[in-house]
Amino acid sequence: MTAPAPTTTTSSPAPAALYVYGITPAGVRAPRSPGVDGAPVRLLTGSGLSAAVSDAPVRIRPRRRDLLAHQAVLDELAAQGPLLPMRFAVLSPRPDTLLSQLRADATHLSRQLDDVRGCVELNVKGTVVPGHFADLVRRDEKLRNLALRTRRRPDYEANVRLGEALAHGVRREARRAARDVLEHLTPLALRTVRGTTDDEQVLSASFLLRSADERPFRQAVDARARECGGRLALSVTGPLPCYSFVDPSPAPAGR
Repeated sequence: MTAPAPTTTTSSPAPAALYVYGITPAGVRAPRSPGVDGAPVRLLTGSGLSAAVSDAPVRIRPRRRDLLAHQAVLDELAAQGPLLPMRFAVLSPRPDTLLSQLRADATHLSRQLDDVRGCVELNVKGTVVPGHFADLVRRDEKLRNLALRTRRRPDYEANVRLGEALAHGVRREARRAARDVLEHLTPLALRTVRGTTDDEQVLSASFLLRSADERPFRQAVDARARECGGRLALSVTGPLPCYSFVDPSPAPAGR
């Protein structure tokens, strides 16, 4: 007798983890731009929402090409309508988990999408302009007296004290200008979120704007830049996906 051939049991491979780019209303087109690690981007749709995803790479690193790929996918999605953008390297373990979370969080996510519909985010930063000492000394009596004493009796310690006082005065003037910029720009936006600052970058704020208001907002920034150019250098980044004004934390994202 011939022994029966051994039987083998096969099982389906576990679904691959997904890299999640963002959440949109259902009906958008899948981005043509390749995703992170060159993977094609597709849409998972359920409960009136779509999640833009690709297969997650084995290893995710913040390489420039992958950061740019992530942004390119978001730009394509944002051009089609409201978007809840995910930060770089957000994962979901499986497609069914992702769809289940879309279903569970549909009300929250849809409300967030409505909040940013027709909107863009612009980020304004302001950095200290060094070197406008002459005007500062002319207007500040304490600095003027310190500069005169140092000029009459120069030594190392006196120079250090003057340098520190001038640097402090420059930062103080820049912070004052930053407050003035915020005061003028905040009423032009729907919402404003302040970012972190330090001794050099004394202004960082994100503004949620109607798309139609982007041009007058930029004009207002230019006007403030001319007004405070000797104290504060302003820059604008955007339009950006509305990272600062959405909270997709209950959304499909394993962080």
